[in-house]
Amino acid sequence: MKKLFLISFLITVTLLAQNPNLGTSGAKFLSIPMSPRAEALGGAVVGLSDDAASVFYNPAGIVKVKNVEAFFSYSNWFNMFDLNAASIVYNMGEAGALAASMILFTTGKMEITTEEKPNGTGRYFDVGDLAVGLTYAKYLTDRFNIGLSVKYIHQQIWNETSNGIAFDIGTQYRIDFQNLTIAMSMTNFGGDMSFDGPDLDISHLKNNNYPLSRLTPARLQTDEYSLPLHFQVGIGFDIYQNNFMKIRGGIDATHPNDNKERVQSGLELKFFDRFYVRGGYRYNYDDQKFSFGAGANVPFSDSFISFDYAYSVYDLLPNVNRISLTITF
Repeated sequence: MKKLFLISFLITVTLLAQNPNLGTSGAKFLSIPMSPRAEALGGAVVGLSDDAASVFYNPAGIVKVKNVEAFFSYSNWFNMFDLNAASIVYNMGEAGALAASMILFTTGKMEITTEEKPNGTGRYFDVGDLAVGLTYAKYLTDRFNIGLSVKYIHQQIWNETSNGIAFDIGTQYRIDFQNLTIAMSMTNFGGDMSFDGPDLDISHLKNNNYPLSRLTPARLQTDEYSLPLHFQVGIGFDIYQNNFMKIRGGIDATHPNDNKERVQSGLELKFFDRFYVRGGYRYNYDDQKFSFGAGANVPFSDSFISFDYAYSVYDLLPNVNRISLTITF
């Protein structure tokens, strides 16, 4: 088990040393934070993942769901796009845990413009992205758990679409000192994607020097683009605990394939196992540094209903609010 973790750690360190290819990946909606809790913690969650939202960060964390848990979140991304995410986890005991998830990223209809009609043609198009996934996780020992996700990705711009398959994998290893969890995740590992559709069909004039030459059917070809592959390694640990308050922290190092290496840190204060206050800081980000949030859970019959909120502060772009609802059965 120690060799397995050491190999994973060395692979991650090696990847961190590579030069980034800035702005080269597509399907960037997969990189947007889905969980208000994770966002409020600055994204430092691979070691703290223990709920239904773990499928979006570290699939190994879903084994910590006690029975059945459903997660729903919403945010208005930069006042332009609607981002909805949902997941449900079922813990099967010693057989492991299963989860299903969905991400939906959409915007309203926009008017089509052309060179001849720059003010609009009276026709409209829409844009939307979708990711649907299945996750399985299991404890290999009482201290080490691993998870794997497979997801179908679909993107649409008017009549053109792009489809692909991607995988996520994550691990968590817990030691006795301060409930320290050492974790690693790799998300969005898959082949390149490209757009295709009927609007790429055109008519081409073979030779402009001969006006009588016939138009030939032709087709535009779009370039392939890679998925936003993301490596993250980090720790989650207990800082302080008494009868009414518990403080947990997380520190993660990340390496996206299309940007520079970054460090994320977060702190979570839990009061009476009912109320939460969170804060996070991101290092080496261009436009975002701080995020804050809060949460509460309320018992309802034999279930718990949790509400979470996060506020992300941006320097130039509009600040973002996130909300979520989690139901534990």
